[in-house]
Amino acid sequence: MINRDRLVQEFLELVAIDSPSGDEDAIAEELVRRLEAIGVEASQDAHGNVLGRRPGVGEPILLSAHMDTVEPGRGIQPVFDGPDIIRSDGTTILGADNKAGCAVILEVIRSANEDAAETRPIEVAISRGEEIGLVGASNMDYSRISARVALVVDSGGPPSSIQGQAPYHFTYSIAVHGRAAHAGVEPEKGVPAITIAAEAVLGMPQGRIDFETTGNVGTIHGGLVRNAVPEECLIEGELRSMEFEKVDALVSRARAHVDEVRERHPDARIDADFHMGYPGYKLEPGDPAADLIFGVLGGLGLTPDPHPVGGGTDGNVFRGHGISSVVIGRGGYNQHTKDEYLVIPEMLQCAAVLEAAVRRTG
Repeated sequence: MINRDRLVQEFLELVAIDSPSGDEDAIAEELVRRLEAIGVEASQDAHGNVLGRRPGVGEPILLSAHMDTVEPGRGIQPVFDGPDIIRSDGTTILGADNKAGCAVILEVIRSANEDAAETRPIEVAISRGEEIGLVGASNMDYSRISARVALVVDSGGPPSSIQGQAPYHFTYSIAVHGRAAHAGVEPEKGVPAITIAAEAVLGMPQGRIDFETTGNVGTIHGGLVRNAVPEECLIEGELRSMEFEKVDALVSRARAHVDEVRERHPDARIDADFHMGYPGYKLEPGDPAADLIFGVLGGLGLTPDPHPVGGGTDGNVFRGHGISSVVIGRGGYNQHTKDEYLVIPEMLQCAAVLEAAVRRTG
């Protein structure tokens, strides 16, 4: 049986371990230790993700969360706001995104052990670097994962809040190579990389294209000193849409624009790389993960609330590797802000949903 006090305490202990993206070594080691203590064969893969497996009956199921948090996420001091709400003290995030997901997975396995319950084989994947572009999931050792269905605990709201649709995501980098020159003595000998990059930026798809499609130029880096014609400039951006055809059309439009800038500046070299970061998806009847979670929620008297979400999760990456995945809520709100808070009854509800799912062995 899910134990409220134990689950809350586990969450509090996990958020006490600083783990901003890029600084996850301590939490990864602790998660391996805790998983091994409850009978899960666990270790880190070459990228540092925590992977584990607990034996069971029937088809395996993957339970997933991520271990990293956003900044400011060091020295988190959780405070209770009544019996059912946990907040940070206002100086940092709380870290429910996604220490709550990690705590839920640990509690579900503890509960199964205590009840001597028959479960499906449980595989665990807790990624690092999720908040900086799904880096951990993209570099995960999939040879260690056999499950074809995954429950990803990484959304806001209650577990009935399901990410029913997520976008296709492309990233791009445009590197402009010009020629340096003294800006005050002989600027005519230079080829100004920043000026050329600015032309590229102005023609890239940006902002809200339509209700399900967006574009963004995120970073520009160039130049060394103010009195030299800049030799290098790098542009980084992204394109997203719920429909592949739409984002594919944006990529073609962006490539064509870069070609036009090249033609106008033959003395510069412009290298452009467009890459699908992760595939999108839409939950449909017959999808194994959707059918599982809808059945579990219904069995618990909960009404599924699938809805589109403009951001990607590890679930997108898993689907790109042939693992049917569904992303559910774990009771957190105001993610990525100092106003983040966790609703304990909803975290407990999330644990009950996962518990019911892993115990469906037929």
